[in-house]
Amino acid sequence: MERTMATDSALSWQFSNRRRRRLFKRWPKLVALFAVTAYFVPKILAVYFAFGLIDFLRNTQRTPDMFARYFVGNGFQAWFLSPFNLLMDVLTLPFRNKGIYALSDLPQDYQDEITHMIEAANKSDLVGKLQAQMDGKRKGMIFFKWYGKNFKTSVDVPELHHDYKYIRTIGVSIFNKKQSAPKHYGTFRVTLRVLYNINPIDSKQVYIKVGNHVHYWHENQLFIFDDTLQHESCNKSDEVRYCMFVDILRPSLCPRLMSGILTAVRTAVGGKFSPAFAKSWVMLS
Repeated sequence: MERTMATDSALSWQFSNRRRRRLFKRWPKLVALFAVTAYFVPKILAVYFAFGLIDFLRNTQRTPDMFARYFVGNGFQAWFLSPFNLLMDVLTLPFRNKGIYALSDLPQDYQDEITHMIEAANKSDLVGKLQAQMDGKRKGMIFFKWYGKNFKTSVDVPELHHDYKYIRTIGVSIFNKKQSAPKHYGTFRVTLRVLYNINPIDSKQVYIKVGNHVHYWHENQLFIFDDTLQHESCNKSDEVRYCMFVDILRPSLCPRLMSGILTAVRTAVGGKFSPAFAKSWVMLS
């Protein structure tokens, strides 16, 4: 056990160092960009920094490393979109952004859709159908629906292509043993992230951490949160973790407006995944 803990610690340290080296390589370009922006449009940069700071302070864990990650690391897109995301917080009032949600925090029709989708996934033997595709892969992802657009897949689960009113993205993220996703920020706050661990592993080494909150999958298979908060997902066990990866429209008094905004976002990004996202995962079919 001591040897295993020491190995995990060493791997974590090496991984952190690699992340820091990549971050430091970006500094010269980012500093140059900020310098040019500050010279030509200082007021815009100041306003943007203020929006970013308000957005950043929503996180419960605030460290220098986290601050740097938000403004010049993998949270840069979240900072760039902070005015848009803060506007989404206003448009969805009086449904306050709780950050982390229980299923009961959502309106009843949202709960019904999520429950229906989970029941369909459990009946379909998704894990059995995806096991062969994960042979030798570290992290895999398959999408049945993305921002409302259905994808054709070799895994046939018709209910996951259902025309849901609130569920807009349905996929499965798969971590092979001893695989994790580093700390990062989501991009858009039009939706909430719903995760459902299909195969609960009885271990505290399989979890997701959002700020100071750690959610262990063996205690509760369902977790709902605002993924623009910094989070990391870990599987330090010797088993493969299969987790439903779902986006739902944020509850609001005007769901049609939120749906239209999400469609516009999908159109703006060309209906494709983020290059950084696709690079981090093996996309299964």
